[in-house]
Amino acid sequence: MYIKRNIGWGLILRYAWKNLIFFVLYTAGIFSLYYFLDWTFIDIPFQPLSVIGIAVAFYIGFKNSQSYDRFWEARKIWGGIVNYSRTWANQVLSLVNDDHQTKSILIHRHVAWINALRIQLRQPTSFSIKENAAVERLFKKHGEQKPACDATKDFVSEEEYADLLERKNTATHIVKNQGLHIKKLCGEGKITEFDKQLFHGVLEELYNLQGKCERIKNTPFPRQYAYFSTVFTWIFVLLLPFGMLNVFESELQDMHQDIQPWFIFLMIPLSVLVSWIFTTMEKIGSNSEDPFEGRVNDVPMTALCKTIEIDLRDMLDEENLPEKITPKDNILY
Repeated sequence: MYIKRNIGWGLILRYAWKNLIFFVLYTAGIFSLYYFLDWTFIDIPFQPLSVIGIAVAFYIGFKNSQSYDRFWEARKIWGGIVNYSRTWANQVLSLVNDDHQTKSILIHRHVAWINALRIQLRQPTSFSIKENAAVERLFKKHGEQKPACDATKDFVSEEEYADLLERKNTATHIVKNQGLHIKKLCGEGKITEFDKQLFHGVLEELYNLQGKCERIKNTPFPRQYAYFSTVFTWIFVLLLPFGMLNVFESELQDMHQDIQPWFIFLMIPLSVLVSWIFTTMEKIGSNSEDPFEGRVNDVPMTALCKTIEIDLRDMLDEENLPEKITPKDNILY
């Protein structure tokens, strides 16, 4: 998640440099055919092009709105994970009549769960977005695009960790192990039957939150909206220079002859600017479709996991607590 109020031009250019170069060369080529080779027939009326532009803008607006809804739902789900994590730790410390080690196992296992869930959600899928090399290098440099799969190792026993490695859904089995541990404590008389029901209520909610995350992760943004948004945007920007020629051609008739040669050159930067704006609007929606990929606009699950870990270990009165995750290049992962 980008945390600086204003996005730096360095990051903007990482995403836009290839498109900008293409737009400059493409528009300059069309302008050269028109102005230097006298291909005046290649211009097209701007009125139908403006209708296309309005339609594309509405389409992109719908896509961006729905993409943001996916991000915001994901962020609310992780807010629930933070809250229920604290509730779990509080119940363990308040209700379990056993030594500190048992309480520590239950709370540390929960920290393993949030990290396992984070890892699973960050795994790439067939519809994961692919950026240009400059953007991909940014994420590879920070090592969060494909986090290590042993993030749970420090929070569970060796036997439990070995068992989890054989499981298809690690997070699901960690919550299952919590339930079995609670059942054992109830059988030993270290919690009451009512306490057991309270614990299982929290575990049920953790499964609900995990399922909501998996629903967003495994259900791609409808491809008909995502794909045709890109297609329509590029149809518009590829036709735009031809329409710009028509606009500037009509304006030249009322201008002084000394200004005309310079005025027509403005078609290139203005066409590039409009093309960049439309492609950027379309790219914003695409980058918000999948909020669990660990990219610029995604939910900062690593930071949230570390915050939960610090809170829970502090509730256990542990010392040498880890530091909070700090932004890297103004990005909180």
